[in-house]
Amino acid sequence: MTCNSNLDFKDGTLKAYLMALRPNQWTKNLLVFAAPLLAFQIDLSSFSSTIIAFSLFCLTSSSFYLLNDVRDIESDRQHPVKCNRAIAAGYVTVPIAVAMASLFLLVSLGFSWCYSLSLGAVLTCYSLIQVAYNFKLKQMPLLDIACIASGFVFRAGAGFVVSNIYPSPWFLIFTAMLALFLAIEKRKAELQHLQLKGKVSTREVLKVYSLPLLNRMESIVATGAVMSYAIWSCGLNSSSNFCEVPTPWMSITLPFVLYGIFRYQLLSDSTAEVHQLQKYPENFKVVNRKTEVPDLILLSDEQIQYTIISWLLTSTFILWLNSQGVI
Repeated sequence: MTCNSNLDFKDGTLKAYLMALRPNQWTKNLLVFAAPLLAFQIDLSSFSSTIIAFSLFCLTSSSFYLLNDVRDIESDRQHPVKCNRAIAAGYVTVPIAVAMASLFLLVSLGFSWCYSLSLGAVLTCYSLIQVAYNFKLKQMPLLDIACIASGFVFRAGAGFVVSNIYPSPWFLIFTAMLALFLAIEKRKAELQHLQLKGKVSTREVLKVYSLPLLNRMESIVATGAVMSYAIWSCGLNSSSNFCEVPTPWMSITLPFVLYGIFRYQLLSDSTAEVHQLQKYPENFKVVNRKTEVPDLILLSDEQIQYTIISWLLTSTFILWLNSQGVI
């Protein structure tokens, strides 16, 4: 397959190294800020600790992106989009990529253990799962999805431990369900692309999945995400030992969660993809394939962006009113 690279940098340049780290995927690490925000614990100490956790997760995740790209370099070169990655395209050599990954991983894990034993434990567990995923579990049905989803839970957990906040069980369940939803949508997008192109996947795990199966799994976890968020936002089973919402008025934000999930499903719908393919055949490589990389949704879909911003502003306003004794 001929890859039409859209990269505009040269071998070994700083930009090439930066793009190899996949900075667009650092948006996942923003989840560490959920704990202090939802606990309305936005002081200098919590904010600085969360910034450190965010930075360490960026280093750690980038080290595994590098290792993953090195391991999958040949298959990435045959992929219409992944062939543009810096390592697959030859802009960053394999030895340099491995050296960068090793350095970033050692620095992030070493600093995390020195800064906080709890944060060090979270990052170490995250790293072990990433190693298992890259070398074995990514080819094992269901476990591959669970590994992808676990990364979001570890990010949320890191925000809680560095802020010294007991995590709400219902919020963690919501995070896990939403993460599973995104992971399933990722596999759906990959499978739909192969079926539209009439190709057979070279990845064994995609040969096992089917769209009907993934649709059923998606329905289960989407329902679980909505229900767990509803219970959490209403303050049910609240306890002073956990970071539960301080006011049931947070349930007002439930429509934003519902709309965000529905919008994501619309973007990944195979019928919509076929329609766009028929209308814009020349853009097949990029049309409606954003759900293969959830970060692209956050960075490019305005309705998702407005939904997240609206949820954030509404939640902050409700928590502020509660802190002032108004509600």
